[in-house]
Amino acid sequence: MNKNEAIGIFDSGIGGVTVLREILKVLPNENYIYYSDSKNNPYGDKSDDQIHELCENIVNVFIEQKCKAIVIACNTASAKSAQYLREKYTNMPFIAIEPAYKMVYDYAYNEPTLVMATKGTIESEKFNLLYHAYDNHKTILLPCIGLADIIEEGNKDEIKIYLKEHLEPYRGKIKNVVLGCTHYPLIQEEIQDVLGQVTFFNGAPYLAKHLKDILKERKLVNDSNKKNMIQFLDSSNNERKKKRFFEIIKE
Repeated sequence: MNKNEAIGIFDSGIGGVTVLREILKVLPNENYIYYSDSKNNPYGDKSDDQIHELCENIVNVFIEQKCKAIVIACNTASAKSAQYLREKYTNMPFIAIEPAYKMVYDYAYNEPTLVMATKGTIESEKFNLLYHAYDNHKTILLPCIGLADIIEEGNKDEIKIYLKEHLEPYRGKIKNVVLGCTHYPLIQEEIQDVLGQVTFFNGAPYLAKHLKDILKERKLVNDSNKKNMIQFLDSSNNERKKKRFFEIIKE
């Protein structure tokens, strides 16, 4: 590995672009390869073995491209497969997104909290260990089945209908919202429109800092002044997703 090689980032769709945006703030000179596995989206309703296999296929693409680090920008893949991948690919640093529930414990312990995540994340052993370690006993776990798919498609009317149906009962009762899927930061304003004034907790800024620390330790930070390159790959070769991905990057 050398410092000029790219960082691989993957998600079950384009939601991980919210993670990449945070990474770009702290590592602006790196080259990136983003892999959107939209052909197999969503991951949340798949078995552990299926998720392991999908993640391995993507990791092998990144290894072929000689990536120097891999970011798992999908909460379900992180919860189900991060440890499996670290044990199988021992020479590759994996940096995995996690729901920012501990941040609620650290900064807003006494306040009513809503965790929005996929069913797969909420049911995972990894998340449950985190949840029970930092439970403030004022937390509602909400599996948002199908929401990531609607965000992926970008249909604003459907997003509003979904959020009104699922979040309206919590309006005025919630102070904190943990965004437990990387798609959800794309609709913060819409969530706030339904819930009222809330504080959002998102694990992406922490992941970005952790990635930078890992690269520094390994002397792999690209310190050149050249403009970074971002390559987008999609397993279903969806040009519309590619267009939306780069639109979001520029926002």
